[in-house]
Amino acid sequence: MSYSIESITESIGARRVGNAPATIDWLLTDSRSLNFPEETLFFALTTKRNDGARYIADLYTRGVRNFVVGEEGFEYIKKEQPADANFLVVSNPLKALQRLVELHRTRFQIPVVGITGSNGKTIVKEWLHQLLSPERAIVRSPRSYNSQIGVPLSVWQMNEQSELAIFEAGISEPGEMRTLQNIIKPTIGILTNIGGAHQENFFSLQEKCMEKLLLFKNCDVVIYNGDDEFISNCVAKSMLSAREIAWSRKDMERPLYINKVEKQENCTVISYRYLEMDNSFTLPFIDDAAIENSLNCLAACLYLMLPAELITERMAKLEPVAMRLEVKEGKNNCLLINDSYNSDLGSLDIALDFLYRRSLSKGLKRTLILSDILETGQNTSTLYRQVAQLVGSRGIERIIGVGSEISSCATRFNIEKVFYPDTATLMSVIAQGELPLENEIILIKGARKFGFDALTEMLEKKVHETILEVNLGAMIANLNYYRSKLKPETKMVCMVKASAYGAGSYEIAKTLQEHRVDYLAVAVADEGSELRKAGITANIIIMNPEMTAFKTMFDHKLEPEVYSFHLLDALIKEAEKEGITNFPVHIKLDTGMHRLGFAPSDIPRLIERLKGQDAVIARSVFSHLVGSDSPQFDAFTRRQIETFES
Repeated sequence: MSYSIESITESIGARRVGNAPATIDWLLTDSRSLNFPEETLFFALTTKRNDGARYIADLYTRGVRNFVVGEEGFEYIKKEQPADANFLVVSNPLKALQRLVELHRTRFQIPVVGITGSNGKTIVKEWLHQLLSPERAIVRSPRSYNSQIGVPLSVWQMNEQSELAIFEAGISEPGEMRTLQNIIKPTIGILTNIGGAHQENFFSLQEKCMEKLLLFKNCDVVIYNGDDEFISNCVAKSMLSAREIAWSRKDMERPLYINKVEKQENCTVISYRYLEMDNSFTLPFIDDAAIENSLNCLAACLYLMLPAELITERMAKLEPVAMRLEVKEGKNNCLLINDSYNSDLGSLDIALDFLYRRSLSKGLKRTLILSDILETGQNTSTLYRQVAQLVGSRGIERIIGVGSEISSCATRFNIEKVFYPDTATLMSVIAQGELPLENEIILIKGARKFGFDALTEMLEKKVHETILEVNLGAMIANLNYYRSKLKPETKMVCMVKASAYGAGSYEIAKTLQEHRVDYLAVAVADEGSELRKAGITANIIIMNPEMTAFKTMFDHKLEPEVYSFHLLDALIKEAEKEGITNFPVHIKLDTGMHRLGFAPSDIPRLIERLKGQDAVIARSVFSHLVGSDSPQFDAFTRRQIETFES
């Protein structure tokens, strides 16, 4: 949905500096995520570590012309204020972002699901999307966008086609949920559970639970585990006016009663009674967290009147959400379970149970790599006594601890053990061969600040790279020569695939980025991810996107070329599974080369497919001219151009 810059200025109560005409479709808070500069409004947010105003000059060179800045940020850039840009000056850019989206939300009268809790929010959201999307056009939070910034960016996606919205809400301190409630305004509330995550800023677990329940202030219905006595008491104290679907495995009087939960080798059969009707479904997971998440989804689907036979059919096809408990093949016959996203006792217990069950048929040694568990608010000694009990009960044979707190409690663990002060030290020891990891199933579980993703990558199989020194000055002379042949507004993509054709991808890419090329392009996702890890922030196109590398593209903001329906459908499916929306892609048309690309006859179907989803969005359309460098093929080249323009 588009808004004029004038209406936005009025909505957020800004002082407008600049009179450039503009229509806004996209909101941006992270300069690395820029896709459509002409229709983007950048909010220069100030955080403890950074100031968004520092990126305005760079964004301007990349085509952005509309900015929301604080008074201090405006002073920072006022001297070089360009004439063709709009600056909306406010007292607090974050509050302005939230206010703008609050007003956007009031335009919609559709069911809106608000999900909060300590764990499981993203999985419940993604499973609800899988269960309900065949009948409804659904808008939902991308990935785990559940913060004071992520929630407004999620809700902004609501448009005229939206028939149902599903949003997560996460908090880390008192006072935050009221803001998120004003933005989401859910009609259906789901409380997944209450655990120790983000506990340090709350006086008690009850205070945190009561804060989360503020999300449901004006809901029509609230869904939660009625067997959880703590949650039930908090719901009662909160005096919500909403109808309750408190599902239960114990109380037959509940509107949703779970008769039986039968775990089999690779699935779980769940029987239930809802409004005196008996049904069942098979869940393709066996861990306790998945079962609880599925029951929250079941309650929501029943409330939204999804027929029981469709619930049964679709529950059996639920796919795992890739953001947690990823299983990867490691070196030296190791199996890696990457769960570097949550850091609390509840999620540790779930992950340990997952490791134990996976190990039963593998015959591998069970190893846990665990960082300090942060933000629990618990006494260190008490916390790691509980951790040690969990580790012992799940049959872990070796623990590798990382961090000062877990190291100080080493005596709590009565198994093979070793401890390191930080991740860099652990990785160095592994690299030097001093800590062999062989024939093991390894759970890698850590708080985000410990950077265990790098550790996971180290334990996976290596790729090779080629480095060569070249004359960068000569390359820039070539770049400027071609620029001199182009109109100023014409954008440029520079190919740096195959290690920049042997010239050194990072060095070439860094130089091209410094000279403001609009896009870099590589062959495969691994090349793009290496550039990202080396510090390259420019937009990157992947010319040969392999289906096994979709997650790499999502994680590193790498934009794939799409040249077939098979590839497009697979990409959309994977993006939807990851909870991603509006991921930029580049559409290749076959105008005569006949190697890759959509044919002219494919275009109506292609347009229909793109319009019927919101996982990906076309950033550009292009083709490949077969003989444009040879005069004898000029007539054919002109026909290709005519076909492309048509």
